[in-house]
This record gives sequence, structure tokens and C-alpha cells, in this order.
Amino acid sequence: MNLIQPIKIAVVGSGSVGASFADALLLQGLATEIMMIDKDMKLAEGQAMDLQHTVPLSYQTEIMAGQLSDIAGAAVTVVCVGQRQKAGIKRTDLIRHNAGVLKEVVPEIAKYNPDGIILIATDPVDVLTYGAWKLSGLPRRLVMGSGTVPDTSRFRYLLGKHFHVDPHSVNAFILGEHGESELPVWSSANIAGIPVHDLCAKHGCKPSALEEIFHETRDAAEAIIERKGSTCYAIAAALVRIVRSIVRNENLILSVSSVLENEYGVSDVALSVPAVVGNRGIDHLLPLELSDYEVGELFVASQKIREALEVADFAAHPWVMAS
Repeated sequence: MNLIQPIKIAVVGSGSVGASFADALLLQGLATEIMMIDKDMKLAEGQAMDLQHTVPLSYQTEIMAGQLSDIAGAAVTVVCVGQRQKAGIKRTDLIRHNAGVLKEVVPEIAKYNPDGIILIATDPVDVLTYGAWKLSGLPRRLVMGSGTVPDTSRFRYLLGKHFHVDPHSVNAFILGEHGESELPVWSSANIAGIPVHDLCAKHGCKPSALEEIFHETRDAAEAIIERKGSTCYAIAAALVRIVRSIVRNENLILSVSSVLENEYGVSDVALSVPAVVGNRGIDHLLPLELSDYEVGELFVASQKIREALEVADFAAHPWVMAS
């Protein structure tokens, strides 16, 4: 692949998600430089070394371990630090722990790379996307989260499997929160322009079959965690897809977590809604027409995120108070 200019991608957090993302990024040849960063320098060095040995089998890429100060010039900084979502961990404990980690790293990211895009992968991603925006002081277009991109991928896969079509032909979104209150947008879900509900009626499937597909989508992460301890491949692929749209300026429509300013009647909170993603970050949010019920569910999700933001307490951080 011929790149017009060097593209540096920084990965903060070298655990399973960060390493899986870096590996997928390398195999697609999207970066000329990948910087692995972790509080555990030995882990970052080990991941960088392992990735270096795949370069002869993939694309010429410089892969190094470094400090937060080394992210200067990165087109995108992908944040994967923090505690993983695990069975038995209380949501409030996860929020407090990972919000604390973000309070340490995000101001440093903004300090050393004020023009780069910040992409949050750490859960709860909507809460932390909003926190990253507050802590960084950057324009909202430069801060986004992986949001419901992996959920939407799962949703399209299961719908394609149900209707025996390629998932690429399925046009459907999961919006709102990446979590229990996420929303399947049935009102616009379609395959080749034919509404999914019409297809279901035509083929004699019960509406309950579609609800089961959504429930399987929503509960997929929990089911995977129960079996193997964590998720990493789908989120890594989602992150690569987002980064690809940024560095290639593809302007792909993705359900990234975005800070809203009266879009869908919601403000001052981050939720996943369709966004045009390119080399400016979030170019703009698309006003998808939702049913009254879907609007109500989006509002419910926003209230849940607000409650979580009180637990995270980003506004109380000294760096923010001083800015």
C-alpha cells in the first residue's frame, strides 16, 4: 500500500484489546508507525517485539514501545487502558476505576498531541468518551468512542444469518448506550431497501424472532466473557474500521460514541449515533429519523449515562477545574 504521508497510530494500553487492535492494524497496512504504550513497560515492549516479527509477513511498519510523551504526531491515539469488563464486577466499581485511569492519561495525551484524534475503547465507553472530551479540552469532533460499532456488527451478522444473506447487505444500527440500554433501530433496518419487518412477514417468521436476534446481540459480550474471560477480536476489528475511515478519509457512516449537542434532543452526554467519520474526526452526525418509541429509548439511555457520569465525577478532577 502506498501512503501519501507517514501515519502514526498510538495504542495506550497493551493488553488483549490493545494488542489485538495493533495486530489487525498491522495486517491491514494502515500505519507506517505503531507506538505501544502501557504502564507496564515490559508488557508494551513484549507486544511490540512480537508484532515486529510479523512485519516480514505483512507490511513495512515501525513498531515501538514508548511513553505517553512519544504519541506526539499520532493521527489517532486509541485508548484501551483500564479494567476489563468481567463477570462479578459491579458497574459502579468499573466506572470509578476506569474513570480514574482516564484522569491520568487523557490530559497527557492532549498535552503531547493536541491535534490528534482520541478514540476510546475502554468500558463503559460512552461514559469515558464524554470524560475524555471533558478532560482533553479538545473539540468534540476529535474525541470519539468505539461505541456500538461492534454491537452493530454483531446485529448485522445475526440478521444476515437469519435471512441467509451476506451481512454486508444488511443496513441496520444499534444506537444509544454500548450496554444494557442499547437500542435496535428497527424503523430503518433494511436489506436491499426492503424493511426487515416486511421481510420477516413475507418469510413467515414471527416478530419475536427479531427480538431474539436483538437480545442475542445485546447479551453477546456477556456470553463471550462467560466462556473465554473477555472480548477482543470484534472490538479490535471495530477499532481498525474506525481508524481506516479516519486515515483514508473514507467518510464512512459509523455508530461511534459522540458527544451530543442537542442532536436527537439530547445534550452534554455521549451516545452512539450515526456519524460521518473521516480525517477531521467526526465530520458531522446524521439525523436518522427515529420512531417515537426509539426517541424515548434514546432518552432513557442518555439518563443512564448521566447517572454514570455522576459516579465518574470528571468535573471534580483538578485538571478540568483549572482549565
